[in-house]
Amino acid sequence: MKKPADITLWCLHGAFGAATDWQSFAHAMAQRGMQVRMVDLWRFLDCCPRSLTATAQAINDEASTNPKTNILVGYSMGGRIALHSLLADNHPWTAAIIVSAHPGLADPAEKSARLQHDTTWSVRCLHDPWESLIEKWNSQDILQSPPDVPRPTPLQRPALSMRRKEIARSFIDWSLGAQENLWPRIAEITEPVLWISGDHDPKFTDIAHRASHFLPNATQKTIAHSGHRVPRDQPTAFTNEVASWILSVTK
Repeated sequence: MKKPADITLWCLHGAFGAATDWQSFAHAMAQRGMQVRMVDLWRFLDCCPRSLTATAQAINDEASTNPKTNILVGYSMGGRIALHSLLADNHPWTAAIIVSAHPGLADPAEKSARLQHDTTWSVRCLHDPWESLIEKWNSQDILQSPPDVPRPTPLQRPALSMRRKEIARSFIDWSLGAQENLWPRIAEITEPVLWISGDHDPKFTDIAHRASHFLPNATQKTIAHSGHRVPRDQPTAFTNEVASWILSVTK
């Protein structure tokens, strides 16, 4: 059985997110003896365009230098990057936690529509006043917390305004519309996968059920009283679920 001290979690944030979004989770897992790397995804776009596949490979290369047991954690956009990481040859991951993520679109019309949608957000990133931009992002229906969850403090993230160019680029390079449809390939992921969604997020709960059906070694969990932002809506339940599952698959 692996000791918690032998485990490193690599955490990938979502769109308009930051590595520090994982701070509370990292602290909770550190109390359980596990090391957490909170990955700043924007640094992979700070010089030039980079595809999801190339970004995933860059993360894999970093993790490959770590001699401990590497477990990947990806939320939403970070979850899509994580799936690409898991499908790369000779990847360094022993297991993965995927949260509220999409394996990809098959319909060319849907892909085109999503690219147009994300291009609009890319332009907004470069030109809109920061506070109104963040307000527009947080006001989307899919990002709302359930009514029975105490309303979290709005995520203003003023420090992220320094990353406007990288965030704008991510809406092009990492758009769901530009992503390879991974549905035909996810059965290739043989490592243990915990796929998490919130019970108030029916779209991504359905995706979680479908994906878990194809994955040969998957556990699907729906967290109660949570929307799309599961780690934010229910941080304790999320942490407990992840910690318990990790211990069960690293025996």
